[in-house]
Amino acid sequence: MRLPIAISTILVASLGLSTPVISQPPIQVAQKPASTSFALEQFKINHRLWRQKKISNYRYEFTRSCFCFPKATEPVIIEVRNGVTTSITYKDSKNPVDKALFQKYNTIPKLFNIIRNAFIQKADNLTVQYNPTLGYPTQINIDYDKQKSDDEIFITISNLQQIK
Repeated sequence: MRLPIAISTILVASLGLSTPVISQPPIQVAQKPASTSFALEQFKINHRLWRQKKISNYRYEFTRSCFCFPKATEPVIIEVRNGVTTSITYKDSKNPVDKALFQKYNTIPKLFNIIRNAFIQKADNLTVQYNPTLGYPTQINIDYDKQKSDDEIFITISNLQQIK
């Protein structure tokens, strides 16, 4: 009879020894977001590169993913001449779009303004990819507030072509 009592005493004692380990705070495993100063420096370098190229006649494909009007998320082709948007058409149907849906995104300088404003507003998450040759943004992902839903925006810019 003494053996079961001895085993129980050892088990209880061993559980007591591990109590501090159990009461330790959990280990947090999370990736540190990219440095804001690094992202801002990349923004400045690429914005300068784009301006140095002095491209004022171009077209590009623009796609936006957001919690917004469905027609605002269809891929479009935006054409700019002398720095002014001359046409916006749906990529698939080639039909003209309601230009008001794309007013904030209809030139490359306006896309740089979107990024700048995300820095100014201290967005919780901002990731941008740039074209290495021309400096324009090719992907912009912004989550202004992690606590809010439906404020995220995802933009893709592709097939930029300089036109005569």
